[in-house]
Amino acid sequence: MPGGVTRATLRSMTHLPPPAEELRLLDAELWQLDARRSQLLTRRAWLVAALQQTRQQSRPWASAQPPTAAPPRPETAAPSVQNMLLVLGGVLLTLAAAVFTLVSWGHMGIGGRALVLGAVTLATLAAPVALLKRGLRSTAESVAGLGLALTVLDAYALHAAALSGTDGTGYAAAASAVLAATWSAYGLLPVTAALRLPLPSALAAAQFPLLLWALSADAGPYVITAALLVTAGLDAVAVVRLTAGAVRITAVVGAYGMGGWGVLGAGWLSLTADGPGDASRAGALLVLAAAIALGAARRGPGIRHALGLAITSGLLVVGALGGVARSGVPSEWAVPAYLAVGIALLGAVRAERLPDALRRGFAWASGAVQALAVLWTLPVVAVVLLGPAGRLGRAWSGAPSDARSAVAVEVPWPPDAAVAPVVLVVVAAVLALAVRAVEWRGRARLGSLGLLWATALLLPAVFEAPYPVGMLVLGVVTAAALYACRIPASAARVTALVLALVTALGLTLVSLASQSATLVVLSVLTALFAAASWRAGVAPFTAPAALLYAAALASASGAAADWPPARTALLVLVVAAAAALLAARLGTSRTTVPVEATGAALGLFAAALAVTDPPMLALVLALYGVIAAGTALRAGRRPVGYAATALFVLAAWVRLAAWDVGTPEAYTLPVTVPALLVGALRRRRDAQASSWTAYGPGLAATLVPSLVAAWADPHWTRPLLLGTAALLVTLLGARHHLRAPLVLGGSVLALVTLHELAPYVVQVTGALPRWAPPALAGLLLLALGATYEQRIRDVRRVREALGRMD
Repeated sequence: MPGGVTRATLRSMTHLPPPAEELRLLDAELWQLDARRSQLLTRRAWLVAALQQTRQQSRPWASAQPPTAAPPRPETAAPSVQNMLLVLGGVLLTLAAAVFTLVSWGHMGIGGRALVLGAVTLATLAAPVALLKRGLRSTAESVAGLGLALTVLDAYALHAAALSGTDGTGYAAAASAVLAATWSAYGLLPVTAALRLPLPSALAAAQFPLLLWALSADAGPYVITAALLVTAGLDAVAVVRLTAGAVRITAVVGAYGMGGWGVLGAGWLSLTADGPGDASRAGALLVLAAAIALGAARRGPGIRHALGLAITSGLLVVGALGGVARSGVPSEWAVPAYLAVGIALLGAVRAERLPDALRRGFAWASGAVQALAVLWTLPVVAVVLLGPAGRLGRAWSGAPSDARSAVAVEVPWPPDAAVAPVVLVVVAAVLALAVRAVEWRGRARLGSLGLLWATALLLPAVFEAPYPVGMLVLGVVTAAALYACRIPASAARVTALVLALVTALGLTLVSLASQSATLVVLSVLTALFAAASWRAGVAPFTAPAALLYAAALASASGAAADWPPARTALLVLVVAAAAALLAARLGTSRTTVPVEATGAALGLFAAALAVTDPPMLALVLALYGVIAAGTALRAGRRPVGYAATALFVLAAWVRLAAWDVGTPEAYTLPVTVPALLVGALRRRRDAQASSWTAYGPGLAATLVPSLVAAWADPHWTRPLLLGTAALLVTLLGARHHLRAPLVLGGSVLALVTLHELAPYVVQVTGALPRWAPPALAGLLLLALGATYEQRIRDVRRVREALGRMD
């Protein structure tokens, strides 16, 4: 016994603690015993494993024996196997019965036929009763399915043998109804109530009697659609009254399937109705569908799709009443008719007696109708905003007669555009007045503002206002939107800013019809966006816009003065300079970077304008380089100096090209000299910088192109000057122990020398006998072989000397 147990026992015998304390002590000792037992079991397992490993090492042949294979795990459970076998058996029996009915039926008389089919069907339907009593439920389900299939074959056999003269569709309707009733009765019997297959099968068969009856009676589309909807209504009743299970799932599928087809048919009949009578009949069908959906949503407390059914019900009511209203108004007022019914649907939202799900569903349905009506107006808005873009290729062709002609340039005017403003104003009013929920009120008001903005854009074109009036309306809307950017709320400010930018773009496109209109509009827009830039919240967007409109004004002014594009580039460059000065004044503001980016883009645009005139392009690039150099003087903008250098070099190259200068050194020296100066400054600041980094690019920029030109130059002047320069670079590299000048200069000097001596080498080679060159090459190889080790040491010393250089 462990020492701890002994001490506890002695304490308990001498002190006699209270029961609670004694219970605590016993629990502690038992926990110690359990811990000790676990420790001993772990040690024992380790010892057993060690002994087994020792035995395997002592008997090497034992390791060659394959390990004992674990018993294979069954891949399929026994119930699954049983169900599979039962299903296959039922399918095979059903196929056998079908073959018998279709093939072997004619070999028996009418009595034999009835006796065989009746006996087999009754026996098959009775067998599940005995099977259920013995607890074989899966087998009973399989046999019951076979019996149901046999009843279908019985119905077919009856028609083929005794009722072949009757209409097939009508007989199918009656047979499906009889089968549905028979299967329901069979599934509701007390002895077969445990079967899960008969009742869903009966409900599935009940989907066809009404539809088949309507088809057999040659009924019209309205009756066929009514049959589909009535069937869906009966399914909905079954869904509401039945509990969860296969029967309810079958009813749900039937309700959605038959109801969906019925709604599609009724909707198509409503849209294609020729008069109020047809529209009323189609509307009645849609109202029936709405009633079915509404009843399912209201009377089914367990339904999870109540909101969706309520939305569907509301949309169906709108389709029904709107279709009737549409049949009595001109075609252009069809959308407002549906919209009026959709807005009237909001009255049901105020009814406190309706469940909350239905009220929310009607609200969403009304919103969907209004959204669809607004989408219907988008083509008209697109024509007003984007239609003037057709004047980009024929600007200043003459002021149009009215605002509609100004926007409908290359696209036709929509035929029903006259009522588009009515739709937009009505929806805007609903959003502003009807939405009272706190979480939606702000968004609704922003939407109302956007719809009113679209209405203002449409009115001049819809009413064919004079051309100046249309531009005045767009200008006023732009100014109002920019003024609305003063609103503190971020969402409202962003909305106003977007509306201002879009309207300004549309106004600019419309003004392209007339030269004077273009100049006035661009001046006004420049002033408006510049004034709006005093607001820090929108300045990152309005300031670049002001610069862009200023550049457009400069381009238009140059074109109005009959200046060539190259000269107009100077005016655009003035705007780029103004952007650089503005960015310097802004400092660390959020507007600085957008303004700088806009200025850089304008500089590139100016260069593109001057690309057809090389002298002017050189001037533009040089001025653009001055602007970039001024920007590089600011703190944090030092890397712009590289761009300034590149611009200066490009300007020099363009100027040289304009002067027809073909000497490569004229192009390369302007690059080499600044590059060497920058490299020298870097070496002074950082003594560890490599000479390849500091001087390699600058030297290569001149030496390599000059070497290429020297090899193609038949005269002696260029090779002499290049060789002298290469020798000087080599000596400087050797003097200051710089690797890049030494290697580049020496390489160029050697290649120039080779180029100059090549004619003489060729002349000497031609004077020698043909065997002399191979002999000289052999002697050279022998000499090299004899002094191989010495050459290796010489090469190593040269490499080490170069390695010690910078």
